[in-house]
Amino acid sequence: MTDPALVTDAPRGAHESDAPDPRRWLILAVIAISQLMLIIDASIMNIALPSAAADLDIASADIQWAVTAYTLAFGGLLLLGGRIADYVGRKRALIIGLLGFAVASALGGAAQSEALLFAARALQGAFGALLAPAALALITVTFTEGRERAKAFGVFGAISGGGAAIGLLAGGALTEYLGWRWCLFVNLPIAIFAAIAGARILKESKAHGDTRFDIPGAVLASSGLVALVYAFTEAAKQTTGEDGLPQAVGWTDPLVVGLLAFAAVALVSFVLLERRVANPLLPLRIALDRNRGGSYLVFFLVGAGLFSMFLFMTLYFQYVLGYEPMQAGFAFLPFSLGIILMAGVVAQLLPRVGPKPLMLIGLALAASGLLLLLRTTPTSSYWTSVLPGLIVMSVGMSAVFIPASSTALYGVGGHDAGIASALLNTSQQVGGSLGLALLNTFAITATTNKMADLAASGLDVSQPAVVAQAQVAGYHVAFLGGGVLLALAFLVALALISAKKADLPAEAAVAA
Repeated sequence: MTDPALVTDAPRGAHESDAPDPRRWLILAVIAISQLMLIIDASIMNIALPSAAADLDIASADIQWAVTAYTLAFGGLLLLGGRIADYVGRKRALIIGLLGFAVASALGGAAQSEALLFAARALQGAFGALLAPAALALITVTFTEGRERAKAFGVFGAISGGGAAIGLLAGGALTEYLGWRWCLFVNLPIAIFAAIAGARILKESKAHGDTRFDIPGAVLASSGLVALVYAFTEAAKQTTGEDGLPQAVGWTDPLVVGLLAFAAVALVSFVLLERRVANPLLPLRIALDRNRGGSYLVFFLVGAGLFSMFLFMTLYFQYVLGYEPMQAGFAFLPFSLGIILMAGVVAQLLPRVGPKPLMLIGLALAASGLLLLLRTTPTSSYWTSVLPGLIVMSVGMSAVFIPASSTALYGVGGHDAGIASALLNTSQQVGGSLGLALLNTFAITATTNKMADLAASGLDVSQPAVVAQAQVAGYHVAFLGGGVLLALAFLVALALISAKKADLPAEAAVAA
């Protein structure tokens, strides 16, 4: 059942009698370009990191901050960004986010020190946290007719699902032929074009009624999420053990324990506060509905499993198979193409069969595809050991992104569209960050144990072939862990998602 408290702008179905915006597809194009830039930027720097580290003389233990600074700011500020978009105006928030993202990208591309690069990446994340929920909320209020909204799902789902792999491809090409700085400079023309086009064709929409900001809630939520992601990242950071082998800092490190304790106190306090304040940053009714809450959990677990696949497959391609950056980027291209091609099919099926069957099939396929990567070895063929898993995963993810995002914003009215969209993004971003850090600790531990076993058997662990065996053993543990996370997402969808196909046309939303 839809929570009536969420539908603040109009009763169910009232929008469907309104004439559709004649520029709605141009609006979708502008928003899709903005979202693509965000998705790409989350992965484009991965392949460029070694070049950036060499150019700026960044220590190997610190280079992770080029990624961590972005994810900390983005994940930690998303809820606040969603509320700002609701109250200040989604069009205004989108344009400010685009222009701010462009400035931050220019600063990062021109950075002459690691401190400026890390600061620029954090600034990108902050403006991205404003841009992302504004983009989702604008589509929510622009497309009101069921079948057209399903088509919008398909376009946006294809971009969102394939963007990470496109980012790796673009990162490889730019790094190899123009230099790592262009992985940041490339955002300038995209962001400026989208901002100019958006200023001309987007229609402003904002929440009505009580629009006071919940400042204490924003401080607690942002600081708690930042501390949580920071703790997981710090626990996964590599150090050198007494035996000379790499190992993770681990969960008993005093800094990690302190950050986890602070995160727990801040987030529990946030929930307690939101139950009492008159105008909460996150109305708990949004997350406590079984369809929305289930969808947020699915996105959290999918983000955790999928982000790890991209990282460890990138390492496998470059460190084990010896791929150049451009070649490693192209290796992910079938994944992107599979999502893009299947998204249209899923968007057509969604109004006919409903979200739950598609989500269950998709999660089962995605988990199976990830487990297929356990067949990889240091001498595997890409075509027989890697490609089948990527294709199966891409088909599965297409069947997850679109229906799960439609149920994640199920029943949300215009007053809460931005914050509900932000919670959807937060679930995926924080899930990806935490899952990546968690699986990275498992992978490092497995690699270290494998190296010790190989050394005990008399093999020379300084030989590249022996090192590759240990690395692949660690990657396999990460792939297995990712498969388990996707299997958990399947169980969540099975237990919690109950929305029927008839529920979606008037209230569904778009892929995150």
